This record gives sequence, structure tokens and C-alpha cells, in this order.
Amino acid sequence: MKTTLDEMQAFIAIVATGSISAAAERLGLTVSATSRTLTRLEEKLETTLVRRTTRRLELTEEGKAFLECARGIVAKVEETEEKMSLRRQGPAGRLRIDASTPFMLHVIVPLVNGYRERFPRVELELNSNEGITDLMEKRTDVAFRIGRLRDSTLHATPIGTGKLRVLASPSYIEKHGAPASVADLANHTILGFNQPETLNDWPLEDADGQPVHVTPNIYTSSGETLLHLALHGAGVVCLSDFLSNADRKAGRLQQVLAEETLEVRQPINAVYYRNTALSARIASFVDYMKEKLGDRGFDEPV
Repeated sequence: MKTTLDEMQAFIAIVATGSISAAAERLGLTVSATSRTLTRLEEKLETTLVRRTTRRLELTEEGKAFLECARGIVAKVEETEEKMSLRRQGPAGRLRIDASTPFMLHVIVPLVNGYRERFPRVELELNSNEGITDLMEKRTDVAFRIGRLRDSTLHATPIGTGKLRVLASPSYIEKHGAPASVADLANHTILGFNQPETLNDWPLEDADGQPVHVTPNIYTSSGETLLHLALHGAGVVCLSDFLSNADRKAGRLQQVLAEETLEVRQPINAVYYRNTALSARIASFVDYMKEKLGDRGFDEPV
């Protein structure tokens, strides 16, 4: 008896989510049905694909080999279905998008309605991760990454740039005063990232002309959390325009050390694997983003 596409998709979902229950939720099936599907697949292949323990699932060597093949087959089927759909009505199918929470909320979400009006047959799946996501493992079609890219296997399409500014809320400035100089930052509460450390490189130079790397008093992994900390007067922060622009325009945040701030812009790219054909739905979304954002960076609201 031959394996089916549904069985392959269930196996891929189990591996991607890390549990049968999570895979069942993603697939819209019961846990028992998903478990039976995995068992049936292993019986057909006459091998164990996944070792089950009380705490986690672990792929066997046979499971790893089958996973690679199954992903290729499912991707090929989806690509074929999409090509057939394109011949009829344009881009269609599910588009899985990954971005950091701040970029998702402040840039992508405001553009979703307009995109869906133009491409109603594309189903969007929006996932937020603060770290670097393995596109293949998470079955992500396109991710938006901020800063210098390190993965040479990824193809990148520039979307824009985000200027970095040092900011504080009016309430913080009223209570503590604005930093009078770069050196004066030592007398202020600094808000920053716990990882990666490079995000604590601020667009400033010290008295010796060296780049400034701050040591935060309050750490977090999320730019969105930093934004809200700053808005509540918790300290001085350095954020990209795409995240802080609306609050800066409304006066809820004020730029400090403006004259000392260097012109530093973070590149923002849409990325996908080089060995994956750029599907029509990926192209439609990336092109829409570029159309709406243009070449102006993120100095103005979306």
C-alpha cells in the first residue's frame, strides 16, 4: 500500500510543531486521528520514523531521510497546484509569512487588508518570532529580517531601511531630564536587548570617536516590549523608525541626542531559499510591500 499526501503532510506537521497534539490542531484533526495517521505511515514504510517519549518526539535516521523527501514531494504538489490556479485566476494558496513582532504589527498588519483586496485567493498565515527562524523547518515561505543577513543560502529582496534614533518619553524627560551628552547616558536608565548583543550598538560615538555599545539596565528580547517600556517612561531606548515613528509623530516619544546621532539605517529584507522557485504568491506579497513602502525607508507612517 502506497503512502498518501495526507500522511506526508501529517508527518511534516508533527515534526514542525514538535507534538502530535499541536500538529492535530494545525491540521484541523483530532489527536487520535493524527496519531493513527503516523502509525499507519510507519506501518506502510515498515520502519519507525519518530521515537515517542513522555516529554518529546525525536526523529530516527529513517525519519530524517523520509522528512526530506516528503517535504520535497509536498512542495512540488503545492507548486503544481499553484501553477494550475495561476492559469485561471492569479496567485492562490497559503502564504506563510514570518517576521519579528514589531515588524509584523507596525508594518505588515496595516497592509494586509489592501493586499487581500488585490489578491483574495491568497491565504495568509502570519507568524511572529523574535529570533531567527529556520524557514524550512517551520515551512515558512518568506520571512522579513532586519539587519545584516548571515545566511548565504537565502535570497534577499530589499524592502526598505529603518533609521535608528535614541528616544525617551516626555514623562521620563520631565522626571530625569534628557541626556546632555553621550557620556551622560551613564546617568540614565538604559533599555536594551538581551540578545543579540549587536542590537545594543547605538548610532552614537563616544569622546574618542568610538562606536557606543550600551549596557542596559532593563533587558528584553522584544522590540515591542522596549517600545512600551519607553512609552511608560522606564528609560532611554534606541529604536528603528518603523517601530517608533507613529509615537514620535504623536509626541509620545521624543528624540534625544539628535545632533550626536549618526545616520545609521538597518536594512530590511524579504528572504526565501535560493533553491526554491519564487512562487507567484511570494512575489505578489513582496512586490505589494515594495509598492506601498517605496524607497523612502520608514521615516513616514505606513
